[in-house]
Amino acid sequence: MPFKFFIVPIHGLAAAEEVLNTFLRSHRVLAVDRRWVEEGSDSFWAFCIDYLDGAGGSPANDSGSGRRKVDYKEVLAPDEFAVFSKLRELRKEIAQVEAVPVYTLFTNEQLAQIVQAKVRSKADLEKVAGVGDARIEKYGDRILSVLESIGASAHETDRQPVAAHP
Repeated sequence: MPFKFFIVPIHGLAAAEEVLNTFLRSHRVLAVDRRWVEEGSDSFWAFCIDYLDGAGGSPANDSGSGRRKVDYKEVLAPDEFAVFSKLRELRKEIAQVEAVPVYTLFTNEQLAQIVQAKVRSKADLEKVAGVGDARIEKYGDRILSVLESIGASAHETDRQPVAAHP
């Protein structure tokens, strides 16, 4: 998966925004990492775009909202997609209890990054773009618990049955 980098300065914002938005409209975007770089009057936004190579043209839209919809079954391996699905179930449960939209907890993109990075600790969670200390503190243990239980059950299915001795 290739990366494309953009800088959007506070001066000349409109032209740089148009270049960025044109790129986003014409590619299947998997992840966006953005950072504000404070340099006084030369401050700028820096963007790193992770996208599918050769997947330009007409991205799928999410119910006409203009946002591209990523099919994570295409992006993730089958075993990764199974873990991704379990994390989505957990996210939905938490969101229902807290009466908030699911995307306020973790985006699909963040859940996919958690799976792809094979997160196993809170330190690993810190490396996922957009996941900060507050989310790690509030939801980290539950995310890690799901990941651990999936990992443990995967190892159990790999084991051969042991014959009982009479």
